[in-house]
Amino acid sequence: MMLREAIEHYILWRQAHGARFSTAANLLRRFLEYADGDAACDAAPTARVLAFLAGKGPLTRHRQNKYYVLAGFWRYAISRGHASRSPLPDNEPRSPVRAPPYIYSRDELRRLFDPATVEMSRRGAVQVDAVTFRTLLLVLYGAGLRFSEATRLTLADVDLTEAVLSVRGTKFFKDRLVPIGPQLAKALVAYVAQRRHDGRAQDRDAVLLANRDGSRLASSTVQAAFDSLRRIAGIHRTGSGRRIPRLHDLRHSFAVHSLTAWYREGADVQRRLPLLATYLGHADLEGTKVYLTMTPELLHQASLRFARYAEGGGDA
Repeated sequence: MMLREAIEHYILWRQAHGARFSTAANLLRRFLEYADGDAACDAAPTARVLAFLAGKGPLTRHRQNKYYVLAGFWRYAISRGHASRSPLPDNEPRSPVRAPPYIYSRDELRRLFDPATVEMSRRGAVQVDAVTFRTLLLVLYGAGLRFSEATRLTLADVDLTEAVLSVRGTKFFKDRLVPIGPQLAKALVAYVAQRRHDGRAQDRDAVLLANRDGSRLASSTVQAAFDSLRRIAGIHRTGSGRRIPRLHDLRHSFAVHSLTAWYREGADVQRRLPLLATYLGHADLEGTKVYLTMTPELLHQASLRFARYAEGGGDA
């Protein structure tokens, strides 16, 4: 089978098994710009593969993504008899270490959520208003949602009586129910009432958090608003940190603060990790365990737990 045909078969096979596979499909089709798609799978020269992996810029994690996608394709091609070998190199360079997320302190969160500060950051804004913007921040932190999950919420997805959010179309294609705390529930009750007072769409399919014209919030617009808010709130990269505090770090902060609180309560953190993984919508525990070594405060709480265990004071 020719390379181009085999790649299209592989894309259809992955999508038929429930994978969205759009980004990977684009990468595979871009690979055909480097390799002859009308040649047999076994005819793809390693030199062309290396050229595709290397790209035109410095080494980034994107190379790892390309390698992973090509490896998946060639495993499929070999298993189906379309190819007898993989042209991928065995000595791939190690990807750059991912910069750790920024974990907001409680004081920083108070400054970010302060209504007056949010209002100041949105003064004169044409699109997303201050109340919607602040509610979005509260949802991202208070429910630990991804940006795309929060901005896809409709009125039908918000059950304020039971204090539960229905999160649909997630990163890993699994819907989930997310219980929320009383403070976030109270904020959402107030926001829904404000939407009604402003005359915004009230049908069940209407987007909960929207621009003034009712359209869904755009990532670029919200990111610009958050950059402005962060500067006004005086939150900057500190010390040797390599990453500017991001909007997505609200989700990381929620996870770390939850774990820290469990340690303080004396809860069985290992048993609760699967619950946190489900709550966050992680595909497996590996995505959640990374939070166990994220802040000095969390490590301190964990060390206190171990000390009590070592002294015979209970389970670690």
